[in-house]
Amino acid sequence: MSDIQSLGVVAVIGGTGSEGSGFAMRWAQAGLDVVIGSRRAEKGERVAAELREKLGDVRLRGASNLEAAQMADVVVLSVPYESQETIIESIKPGLAGKVMVTVVAPLLGEKKGRYAPAPGGSAAMEAQAQVGPETRVVAAFQNVSAHHLVDPEHQIDCDVLVCGNKRADRNIAVALAKAAGMRGVHAGALQNAAVSEGLTAVLISINAIYKTRNAGIRITGIEA
Repeated sequence: MSDIQSLGVVAVIGGTGSEGSGFAMRWAQAGLDVVIGSRRAEKGERVAAELREKLGDVRLRGASNLEAAQMADVVVLSVPYESQETIIESIKPGLAGKVMVTVVAPLLGEKKGRYAPAPGGSAAMEAQAQVGPETRVVAAFQNVSAHHLVDPEHQIDCDVLVCGNKRADRNIAVALAKAAGMRGVHAGALQNAAVSEGLTAVLISINAIYKTRNAGIRITGIEA
């Protein structure tokens, strides 16, 4: 999928947070039609309006999480792990037949620098079990620092590991990565998401130890 316009409408569930709003901004700036989902529609609309004011003429609007999922062709889940089950249950009526890209990683500690393996194998696998076979879950973007996402001029120095059971579904996340200015790398089946989720805690710890906010990953040995 090289033409990002073929992605259709992209909903960012939890799009009012720093990570979700950063992705929403970058995808809107790249020309995608983006809906920011929030528990309260008015909050989603307010954040969308703030980003439109910053970016200019882009296709970006707000809605409740369920409304955003229903509008979308592709759903991106960007919420804390502890909220995942509740949020998925609330948007499940809008997910059938769609790909849901999850950014979620289960982390512990005030600064989120410890990995807490999900009982279901990974946050992504738990999400797939919850939504059922009518929705295809792909895991991506777990290792991207939220700090610079909201700066449209900043080049994110990080590859995006993409895990999912079908290449065609992973291609959607690869296209989203490209639209956000990053390289998506096919990383195998959804089961492998446990590894990329765990790397999130490693990168957060590296940032803390080295007093930076820029730690990321690069995959060597494949074409740029």
